[in-house]
Amino acid sequence: MVGRNRRTVRDLRRGNRAAVLQRLYFDGPLSRFELGPATGLSSGSVSNVVADLLADGVLEEAGNVESDGGRPRTLLRVAPDCGYMIGVDVGETRVRVELFDLALTELGRTERVLGAEGYAVEVVVGYIHDAVAEVLAAADLAPDRLLGIGIGVPGIVEHDPERGAVVHGQTIGWDAVALESLLRERCQLPDSIPYFIDNGARTLGQAEMWFGAGRGARSAIVVLFGSGVGACVVTPEAGEGRAVEGGHLTVQVAGRRCRCGAPGCLEAYAGAQALLERWREAGGHPPEGAGQESALAALMSAAADGDPVARELLAETAEYIGAGLSDLINLFRPERILIGGWAGLRLGAALLPEIRRHAAAYALRHPAERVGIDLGGLGPDAVTVGAAILPLAAFFALGGRRTEPAPAEPRPVWHAALADRAPR
Repeated sequence: MVGRNRRTVRDLRRGNRAAVLQRLYFDGPLSRFELGPATGLSSGSVSNVVADLLADGVLEEAGNVESDGGRPRTLLRVAPDCGYMIGVDVGETRVRVELFDLALTELGRTERVLGAEGYAVEVVVGYIHDAVAEVLAAADLAPDRLLGIGIGVPGIVEHDPERGAVVHGQTIGWDAVALESLLRERCQLPDSIPYFIDNGARTLGQAEMWFGAGRGARSAIVVLFGSGVGACVVTPEAGEGRAVEGGHLTVQVAGRRCRCGAPGCLEAYAGAQALLERWREAGGHPPEGAGQESALAALMSAAADGDPVARELLAETAEYIGAGLSDLINLFRPERILIGGWAGLRLGAALLPEIRRHAAAYALRHPAERVGIDLGGLGPDAVTVGAAILPLAAFFALGGRRTEPAPAEPRPVWHAALADRAPR
């Protein structure tokens, strides 16, 4: 039997509002006249939607533009101050928190360095609590102005109906950590403020696809290199993107032991933590007491100065990265692969030609000839930006509303009839 279309008038209105909002956000300012062809909506629908969004304070006028022989047309744009988002990057060396308005203008930032206690859950939750309070206070912003808090974390994120987002971070010692519940208990923000918790590689991928080097691509893989390695796959089938454990592709049978416990993972060769360990084992001398970022910079500098140990190590690393990317090319056949993360951007700046060469050598010829491998375009803060995009995307999906409005239509009679027949 053919299923009935269950879209309601409310669904249609929400979809129309979302279409207008997204077109103005990415391509605005635009006039009402331009919004019709851009969204596929009739002029009447555009007028109704725009009137609603202006009344809600989601849109604002942005000047006029001359028209051909008629009155000047009023330009419209999304109002930057109609909502705010916080993005959190729970990285491998620090927790970074940034506050943005709806135009993604940074209004405040702070970070906490992870010390000897490492990834102790209570420490990370405490850092997020303090940092969120700090950026809100610095901007003199009430918490109820937030559209939500987006958080990128290492590991696999599952969503439990009762506990919210649960993080399985094997490499950092998190075993089914109910992070959302812990944050709600500690942060004491209004219950109406949603948390959006996802893998950090996916938030990086979201940022690059919306605003960075992935924009316009139909399919892409964004690979995050930090202390560890992760990836986000964006394809027509994966929609907005799906995090995959790209750092745990096997690139060496019976190879180095990875932090996850398995031998031969890409992360055990190309993650910053493992790369620095390999440098020490080869006779290199990272600066005493330096953090990972400073130590990696020293390794790159030593190679640039002609140090043979550092140069050989980086040449080997380029081959491991290329081999790992070749697996992703063969599996997903993307248009683009983007290398990001603080370590990926630093390594890629020096090794990109060699990485491309090795990826082509290890991959099947047909997909390898059709993929471009480049650096991400948003810099080392892209995970935080991507995390902030998560509540923004939800805001758009709801048509510019913070919560789903209650149905305006009366319930069909058969709903009540079924309820009366239900067992008590």
